[in-house]
Formats: sequence, C-alpha cells, structure tokens
Amino acid sequence: MSNQSQGEVDAANVMASAMKAAEDLYNIRETYFPSNPDDKISRLQAHSDLALNLLDSIPSEQRKLPMQRATYEYLRGKILDVFPEYRKEAEDHLSKAVKLSPSLADAWLCLGNCIWKKGDLPSAKNCFTLALSKGPNKKILSQLSMLERRMAQGAENQADIVEESIKHAKEAIMLDVKDGNSWYNLGNACLTCFFVTGAWDHSKLLQSLKAYQNAEKDESMNSNPDLYFNCATVNKYLENYERALSGFEAAASRDPGLNSTEEVRKIVNLLDKLESLLRGQTKAKRLNSLASSLAAVNLNPSYRKATVGILSDGLNKKVAIIGKVLFFVKHENVAPLYYLVCDTDQSCYVLSVYGIRDEACDIEIKDPLQIKEGDQLTLLEPNYRDVDFSWNGKAYRFNSVRVDFLEQVIVNGKAISSTQAVRTAILAQHKP
Repeated sequence: MSNQSQGEVDAANVMASAMKAAEDLYNIRETYFPSNPDDKISRLQAHSDLALNLLDSIPSEQRKLPMQRATYEYLRGKILDVFPEYRKEAEDHLSKAVKLSPSLADAWLCLGNCIWKKGDLPSAKNCFTLALSKGPNKKILSQLSMLERRMAQGAENQADIVEESIKHAKEAIMLDVKDGNSWYNLGNACLTCFFVTGAWDHSKLLQSLKAYQNAEKDESMNSNPDLYFNCATVNKYLENYERALSGFEAAASRDPGLNSTEEVRKIVNLLDKLESLLRGQTKAKRLNSLASSLAAVNLNPSYRKATVGILSDGLNKKVAIIGKVLFFVKHENVAPLYYLVCDTDQSCYVLSVYGIRDEACDIEIKDPLQIKEGDQLTLLEPNYRDVDFSWNGKAYRFNSVRVDFLEQVIVNGKAISSTQAVRTAILAQHKP
C-alpha cells in the first residue's frame, strides 16, 4: 500500500474515532446529572477538548476534498455546540458544513439546534425542514416537533401549531415504533396540547401518559430524568398522587437539579394536611345541621341530584352534588384550590377546583374569595375518585371530587364571575 493510500486509511480511521467521540460526548450530556451542575460542564469541556484534539490530528491534506472538509466542519461544530449556551463558533463551522455538502442531514439538524439557542426560531425550523428534505429521519422529526411547541408560545394560532407538533411526533414513531425518545416527544406534545386547548380534554392527558409508558419500555430512556418528571407532572394534575410521588422520586434519583424532591415534599404536606382535617372532622351535631340546610336547595332539572357516596369513578355527566364548605385548605402550589366539603348525607370529601383565581393571596383584588368556608356549593358534572394508598408507611384514604371550570360551580345559588377564571399554562422549553 502506498504512503498516500495508508495516510487516507489512517485519516478515515481517525475521522471515525472523532465521530464516536462526538457521540460519546452527547451521551454524557444526556445521561450525566451530578448534584453540582458545574461538574457536568467540566466533564463536557474535558471530553470536548479531547474530541477536538482527535479531530485536529487529521492532516490538513486529508481533509481537502469537499466531503472530507464538510465532515470535519460538521463534527467540529457539533462538538462545540454540546454546551447549553449558544456559540457563534459552532454555528460558523456547521454553516460551512452544509454549504460544502448540502446533503448532510445531521449537519442541518445540528445547525438548527445551534440557531435555536440564540432565539432565531424561524431559521431553526428552516434548517430542520431542509434536513427532512434529504429523507425521513426520526431525530429531526422529534426536534421539529419540539421546536413547534416552543413557537406556539404566545402565537395566535398556537393550537394549530401544537397539532403540527403532534403530527411530526407521530411521524417519528412510525419510522421506529420502539424508539423511546420519539414516544417521549409525543407525550410532551399531547401534554402541551392539553393545556393550549383549554385544559379540559383529559383524553390528551391519558394519551400523554400512554406515550410516556411506551417511552419507558426503551431501556435507553431509563436515564432520562425529564421523562419521569413530566410523567409525574401529568399524574399530579390527574391527582394520581401515588404515581406522581413515585415519578418525582425517580426523577430526583436521576437528576438532583430538577427539584423533584421539592415536588414530593409539597404533595406529602398537602396529603398530610387533608388527612389531618378529615380525621378531625367537625362534630356530628354541626354536620347534621349543615347537611339539613342543604335539603331545600333547588337544582336545575337537567341534572340528576346525587351524593358523593353514589358517584361513579371519573366524570359524572348530567349529575350534580350539593355541599357546604367546611375548610379552605391552603397549600404551596398555584393550582388547584382545595376545600373540605360536607355532603347532604354528612359525608366529607376533598374538593379540588381548577380554573378559578385565588383572591385570598392577592390584596390588590377587591372582590372577596369566590369560594369560602360556610358557602353552599352546587357542583355540576363532578369528576370523582376514591383515593386509597400508602406512602412511606402512612395511609391516605379519602373521597376526592374535582371540577375543572368555573361554569361547574354554583356558589350560594349564583354563578362565579367570568373575571375570576384563570387558565393553566405550560411552557415547552428547549434543553440543548
């Protein structure tokens, strides 16, 4: 073999090693979550320096051809872009790569991610679209889906943009039904859709949970703390307390920086407070008095009157229950509002109310708290569940009723003012 041929072989081997080093570098980024974030940056810096040195060891004469040069520029840009912040040097190298070889789909993908970091979302989307023009690719489809959710924030047609996000997420899954990251991305898309369309369609939450569960089947996703955190967030919103607690603990064990332990503490504190209030229910004489005062309440004839004890699990359509507020339960989260309520049969249950502003925490608002202790409530189409589980040796059991819209709540015979409505929001953040 001639010296020139041997040199080309050696250069190709080094280039392959540099590609492997770049992949290993990104694997560190996606799986290494030390308690001190600075340790992660230090490790990334050390490994990126090694990868760049390896790349630069290729003789300049072995990277003169357009494809050789394009691959070199692509890898150099990709290695430099592994860090959270935007780096112009990375963009410059990636831009050179796609100019030298427009068919390099991975270079377009990396360039789109790099440009995204500096906030130029339309240009980032253009890069992803150009990458897809080279052929279907699950990674590019997932990134495009994620970018679209980010672009939906504040847009007038955000629901339409999120539907596009779901479409691209599903297309990625069709290319590889076993790919956990694609399923994870679909779960995020369905969760975002739930919130931007008004936070009423619980089927979107259930679709999100199913997607997350499919993602968990892929062992490569076991190290993704965001998967467990996001899944726990859905369960928390659905008031699947035990699953939420388990999910947040799983996320905390993978990435201490996600503050999942704080989420666990908040849920446990709330459950302890609810359990304490229920255990110390007001005297039977008072409950009897409160319940008897509810007997004369008139009800819209289109609704069937019921008590908590006969509600079905889940949404109870065309059903109404009547009760008296015993306690307003203060807690640390913004939503929902929690109350302890007495039913017409003297049964006590926990009521969670979504979509209503809490004026008790805002002295600037002159209107009184919309639901307060002593109020008479009529709850239309309540969502019911029997909470019964143990956590760290402590048992929690209570009847739970939730309502998601102010139109479902009548207070002392009157509807709640629409000015008190609030809309739950969620942000689709990009994690470079």
